[in-house]
Amino acid sequence: MKTSSLYIASMEPHAGKLLITLGVMELLTRRIDKVAFFRPVIDRRDQTDNDIELIRSKYCPDMNYKECYSFDIEAVNKLASQGRLKEFYEQLLIRFNDLQKKYDFIVCEGLNNSGFLAAFDMNINLEIAKNLGCPFIGVVNAASQDAQAVQEEINITHNIIRKSGATHFASFVNRVSEAAFAQLQSAKADNIPVFYIPDEPELDTPTLADIRQALQAHCIMGSDEAQQKVVRQFKIATMTVEHFLRYIEDGDLIITGGDRADILLASLTALRSLNYPNLAGIMLTGGFTPEKNMLRLLQGMDLKVPILSVAEDTFTTTRQVEQVKAAIASGNPHKQALALGLFDRHVDGDVIFRQADITESSIMTPIMFEHRLLEQAKSQRMHIVLPEAGDERILRATEILMRRQVVDITLLGNETAIKTHAASLGLNIEQAQIIDPLQSEHITLYTETLYQLRKHKGVTPERAADAIADVSYFATMMVYMGHADGMVSGAIHTTEDTIRPALQIIKTTPDISLVSSVFIMCLETQVLVYGDCAVNPDPNAEQLAEICISSAETAQMFGIEPRIAMLSYSTGTSGKGKDVDKVREATLIAQKRRPDLLIEGPMQYDAAISPDVARSKLPDSQVAGNASVFIFPDLNTGNNTYKAVQRSSGAIAIGPVLQGLKKPVNDLSRGCLVPDIINTVAITAIQAQVLVAKE
Repeated sequence: MKTSSLYIASMEPHAGKLLITLGVMELLTRRIDKVAFFRPVIDRRDQTDNDIELIRSKYCPDMNYKECYSFDIEAVNKLASQGRLKEFYEQLLIRFNDLQKKYDFIVCEGLNNSGFLAAFDMNINLEIAKNLGCPFIGVVNAASQDAQAVQEEINITHNIIRKSGATHFASFVNRVSEAAFAQLQSAKADNIPVFYIPDEPELDTPTLADIRQALQAHCIMGSDEAQQKVVRQFKIATMTVEHFLRYIEDGDLIITGGDRADILLASLTALRSLNYPNLAGIMLTGGFTPEKNMLRLLQGMDLKVPILSVAEDTFTTTRQVEQVKAAIASGNPHKQALALGLFDRHVDGDVIFRQADITESSIMTPIMFEHRLLEQAKSQRMHIVLPEAGDERILRATEILMRRQVVDITLLGNETAIKTHAASLGLNIEQAQIIDPLQSEHITLYTETLYQLRKHKGVTPERAADAIADVSYFATMMVYMGHADGMVSGAIHTTEDTIRPALQIIKTTPDISLVSSVFIMCLETQVLVYGDCAVNPDPNAEQLAEICISSAETAQMFGIEPRIAMLSYSTGTSGKGKDVDKVREATLIAQKRRPDLLIEGPMQYDAAISPDVARSKLPDSQVAGNASVFIFPDLNTGNNTYKAVQRSSGAIAIGPVLQGLKKPVNDLSRGCLVPDIINTVAITAIQAQVLVAKE
């Protein structure tokens, strides 16, 4: 069935339809350029809808919030009570048709099945889907049900959808117990695809941010990021400090009277102690807050645990906390990664694409490219070592990469310190391997190997031992020895610290004499490769030819067909001078070495990228106006150009990606963000996959 829309809804409350929406949006945005998100009815207009905010920010940031919904529950109830439902459906269709004119695909998420007049039963979602012409995805809640009961729910859902007249696209069964999961894998309903997603308790466990929002609590201390910690349980602190301390556990929310300074100080002191677990947060009740001097003391302790305050008494607050429902929120990348990893492992995306008859878009957006990176990396999991485990950004990226099952990761450093740091941030990095270089079983082997590799340069066994104690050298040696497939560093180390050990130990491939770099430039509708913008200040003609060939091979790794423009201030034979001659010579060398590649130059940037300019300056060129790989004559030109394009066009610049080494090592910017680390790790994994395939 050829379709350009889907409608996702559950037959009962709290079935977890947002997880399904998140996963479906992730799948679609890998192949389709413009995907819209639409909720026909939201709960309230005066409150931001969590699902819209999450999906819009992650997958369709160009959409206006008000584009993403049409009615709220109050308005629908009013129309229903006045017998004006036809008007309701007509207005929905007008809004839906407007979106169809602007977007290639629309994902609709159904109503929450609560707050409606008695006349409105659960079939309202089916009626909306039918009137909009959207194929229907039913979400079944399998929580606490055995396999037989789940199968009955699947059949009931299918029959309800079929009898409604809506088109049944697929069913997703969420929160399947471990016992029922194996028995249900082959179950179907009239050949309609059914996907089973196992229960994941953490997704149903609220974060401190969920609790703060539900209780409208005041935040005394603690960042928004710190409030994304999962609250595993809560403890009411009414006894003395001595007795209270024996009961606290990891992930606790401590609820206590705001006038209990002793409990507050004891809780914060416990956070400093390696003998006590990490708390999720502290909730002060009764409207009491720390006095000025106490607050000054707390702020000086530099602890990341949030402290919240509510006006209600302890008993009322506890009852309210018990009622808080968990959410996958836009500000919580941990739960998003967990949900998407769960979806990826248990849903065959190709079945969805075949069912909807979706073909891949001919253009490539930044979102599509970044998703493709993760998918390509996941296709063959490689092992990446991250030597800078003391950095918070590295730990946050590690959790997301592990939950998405993109790569296997080794972190370097003191295991207790790393785990304590991660726990204080509310991160789960249990799947990552942690190695303390000073305690490693391989330290003698690595030291001897480095000595043998570098003794001709005057390195002594003692100097080799000192070098291996450095995490950059230790990580590089892990890659050299095959104990890891690649390394990513640079969040707190310089480029030189990252590249020097790689040049000394791993070295370049036999056909390449120098390490160079590219930036992958994700523009609005295409992805380009710029090289070299980070490593070589003024390459000669031979080196420039090598950069050209390396950049073409890097482009091919990531599915970019290389059409290479050798850039200069002159196009064709129009200019003369030392700099132009260098580019002309480099072009001839590269063409001779790789006649299978499309390489042309010298060429000005406008002729390389603009079809109109190309028709005027190089009308017979196969590259001009259509270049995908841009080789700059020197670092000054390349670095300035990539930054100018990035800042002026809003392009996403991924890199620098190092090339020419026998095994992949990549450098981060010291100002990198968590998404930059994730992208760079995925790129490193893909480079490793290619090298493994060549062996």
